[in-house]
Parts: sequence; C-alpha cells; structure tokens
Amino acid sequence: MKVILIILDSVGIGAAPDASLYGDAGSATLGHISEAVGGLYLPTFQRLGLGNIPKQLPNGIEIKGCQSVKNPAACFGAMQEVSEGKDTVTGHWEIAGLEMNPGFHLFPHHYPSFPSDLVAEFEDKTGRKLIGNRPASGLSIIDELAEEQRQTGAWIAYTSADSVFQLAAHTDVISLDELYRGCEIARTLCDPLRVGRVIARPFIGTLGQFKRTEERRDYPFTPPEPLITEHLFKANIPVYAVGKIEDILAHRGLTESIHTGNTKDSQQAVEDFMKRDGKGFIFANFIDFDMLYGHPRDPHGYAKALEQTDRWLEDFISTLGEDDVLILTADHGNDPTFKGTDHTREYVPLLVYGKQVNPKNVGVRLGFYDIAQTIASLFNIAPTSRGTSLF
Repeated sequence: MKVILIILDSVGIGAAPDASLYGDAGSATLGHISEAVGGLYLPTFQRLGLGNIPKQLPNGIEIKGCQSVKNPAACFGAMQEVSEGKDTVTGHWEIAGLEMNPGFHLFPHHYPSFPSDLVAEFEDKTGRKLIGNRPASGLSIIDELAEEQRQTGAWIAYTSADSVFQLAAHTDVISLDELYRGCEIARTLCDPLRVGRVIARPFIGTLGQFKRTEERRDYPFTPPEPLITEHLFKANIPVYAVGKIEDILAHRGLTESIHTGNTKDSQQAVEDFMKRDGKGFIFANFIDFDMLYGHPRDPHGYAKALEQTDRWLEDFISTLGEDDVLILTADHGNDPTFKGTDHTREYVPLLVYGKQVNPKNVGVRLGFYDIAQTIASLFNIAPTSRGTSLF
C-alpha cells in the first residue's frame, strides 16, 4: 500500500470563520477564480467530488464549471485550520499533526521590518550590507533594488504578511552557495524570534526582465514535536518527499527526497516514487498555484494550472494499486482576485480516493491534523496526539 498526500499549494475553497482577523473576509480562491475566467474545466476533480464541497460551507461559493455530482468517487469535505497563521509552514505542520498556538512571529508591516540588532549581527556575520528591510512582493522589490545590489553587493531582504525573512540575490552578484550560507546565518539569528521561515530567493536577468530561479530554498523553524513523517519512519515505513516538502519539514522523518521547483517536475517525482516496491508514504507539494499565480494575482494562469493538474490526475489515478490511497488538500488559500499579494485564511478542500475507500461526505473538519491521524490509521501505527481519522 502507498498513501499519496498531495498539497495543492494555496488552493483554498472559501473564507474561514476567523478570516476577518486576518483581513481576508470574503476570500475564496477556487470560487473567485472560476468566476474570473468564466468557469473552470476540471472533470477529474468534479468526478472526485470537489464541486460538492462548497455546499458544506457557510456562505460557500460555487465553483463554476465544477458542479456537484450525485455519486462522488472520493470522500469529500473541507478542513478549518486551528493554528494561528496562514503561512506554508503552519499549514503543512498542522497537516503533519501539530498545532501552532501561539503562531510564528510576524515582522512589522512597514519599514524597517527587521530589528536593528538582528540586521547589525547579520551584516557583521555575512560581511555584506542589507537593503530593503520591509514587506514587499518579491518581484517588485527585485525590480526596485537589483541595480543597487549590483553596484553595492548588498543583500535584498524583505518580509510579507507571513512569518518570513527572505533574502534575494542576483546569482551574478552573490553565488548560490553564499546565498544559502547567508540564509543559514539568518536562520540561526531568527530562531529566538520564532520566525517561521528564512527563504533563499535567487534570481537572474536584467532590468525589466528579472526572473526568480528554481534554486529557491526554505529554512524552517524546527518543529517542536514529532511529525507524522517521523512516526512513520520509526515504524519502518518509507517516507518520500517531493517538491519543497523536505525544507518545510526541516528534513524530519524522510527516507528520500526529490527537491523540485515546479509542479510538473513534482508530478513526475510522484510517479517515480510510485514505482518503488512495497509500501510507502509520498508527501508532495505542487507549488505553481501559489508561487506563479496566487501571489502575482493571476487568476487565468491559476486556472490553467488547475486544469493541467486535473489532466495529470486523470492519468495518475488510473495507475493506483488496489490498496493505494490518494489524499488531496491544501495548506492555505491565495485568492488571486483578492486585495494585496498575500495568502488568504480559508477552508481547504479535502478529497480522499482509493479503490477500497468508501466514498462519503466527511464534513467540515476542525483541524488539518485529521489527515495525520488518518495516515496513522491507514498504516496501522499508534494514533497521533491530535485529530480524528476519516476512517
């Protein structure tokens, strides 16, 4: 048996009850995308039951082009996050069995964002000055400061509404190795503040044509408790990570990883791990939705990415073995029709498919960690400390 958990990064399905606390009331990633593009074509997701989920939610917004079906092929429902925050690490860690309350430290949403003592120590340890030091969209601050970086050799550092310290560097000015070393230094300095992630953001190109490369790396805060991956690993169940999962989980409890920088490569990696003999758990993140279309606020690009994944799923599902189980969900929202450029606090969809899985409405789950408990029950290991198995 293999259990495949795919995180459709940022594919939210409607504002959570506490969305107003985050400035996200009215957000609905899937519903608003479908409205913006005049309807989505997602026959595989529709067959599984994605279109049935909005009816389970208060004020749920219909996914145009992906209607409800009478007999969904998968268990369907939604999950509400209980941890404080709406960032990648918090969402993935809750899926993996943790609860983060209080949440991670957020830097001020104005200049200067980073404490003066942190900046001074970082500059001293790296031997380079720091510019930026405020919340920003990655591409916009690169466009603004790349020429100054070229002339001075300074780091471009910025944050967002998430708990992040991001370092951007043109690879002709600061090598990848030096950028990664700088992030390791920043990670150590940010640990006392409980900062969720330090992120390396290498880029290339010239003014007006800068492009971030796929050599991004994430340096997360160390999880305070064992994750579901660690429980499985200790039970001698192979754990395979795809995409940025290894970084998000701080390499905890992983047998093998394939680090990819885009969704198509991640899909191929999932297929490759499926060819391994024996049982195993595959934990994958499909990043393009969030990185390429959510933050840049591109609903049409987001829609095309959803439709590409739908086509891939149609083929992938046909390869599943008799006892394999596929779990599809998300870590947060990122409504590309919403204000700003940040994640949105939303319910996330939940679809669970397998030839031996009895399709049913699993309702709205309080806590993403029901997934970790479900995985524990599927592999018949000791229950995790939180959540209720779907089975």
